Amino acid sequence: MDQILGQVLRNAVWERLDMLSDLANRADASSLVSVARSELPRLTEGWRAMLRAHEPDERGDCPTCSTRWHRYKAPCSVWQVAHEHLVAGGLAPQQVTHRRGRRRAAAAAQTHTVPAAAENRSVPRQAGKHALVPPPAIAGGPAR
Repeated sequence: MDQILGQVLRNAVWERLDMLSDLANRADASSLVSVARSELPRLTEGWRAMLRAHEPDERGDCPTCSTRWHRYKAPCSVWQVAHEHLVAGGLAPQQVTHRRGRRRAAAAAQTHTVPAAAENRSVPRQAGKHALVPPPAIAGGPAR
């Protein structure tokens, strides 16, 4: 049951991001201003909440990414992605220096659906818009 609820939550977030990307690419100027006024404060507060959860502790470890057996030094991948997208404008090379971070990035690329146009890079897409479970086969088409 938790997997289903988690998938519903993830789908809702991915759909919202897709909608905002579509608006940014297709909306007229007055619609963009309206969306920016309503959505930018929500997005910035969301980034702030996520980054607060990944603030380094007194030892310089990320308390959210660290486990009992492996301490993850700051800056963690969340801070690295935040810097890349918010400060460097996506122009900075991705630098994941920890093996654990590379595994997480690889797992994220396999489980998350990100529109390639939004990221300006090719990201593997799963069957269905945002599904972990493939959709039923379409009559006459190949099964996924």
